[in-house]
Amino acid sequence: MAANPMTGQAFFVLTALADGPRHGYGIVGEVAELSQGRVKLKIGSLYGVLERLAAEALIEPDRDEAHDGRLRRYYRLTQDGRRVLAEEAELRAATADVVRARLGLAGPARAAGAG
Repeated sequence: MAANPMTGQAFFVLTALADGPRHGYGIVGEVAELSQGRVKLKIGSLYGVLERLAAEALIEPDRDEAHDGRLRRYYRLTQDGRRVLAEEAELRAATADVVRARLGLAGPARAAGAG
C-alpha cells in the first residue's frame, strides 16, 4: 500500500487513469467531472501529485504525443496502482457505510454482494 494516506487529489487522479492513459489536461478535466467539481486541480499541483504517484510506482508514463506543437505526456496506472486504488475505494466505501450508520441514515448506498 502507499506509504502515506491517500489524498483526495491522488484518489481522483488514479481513478481518472483507471480506464486508460490520459495526459495532464485530460486528467484535470476527468478529475473535475468525477468529483462533480469538488476537486479542482491546477496544472502545477497536478504535476506534484503525478510525481508522487510515480515515485510510489502507482503510475508511469505511457507515451508522449505532439499536439499543436507541444508535447503531451500520457500517464497510466501500474498494476500496483490498480491494486492500491481498489483497496482505497473499498476503504472509502466502508467508511461511508459507518458514517451513514452513525448518522442514522438509511442503509448502505451499495447493495451487499453487488459487483
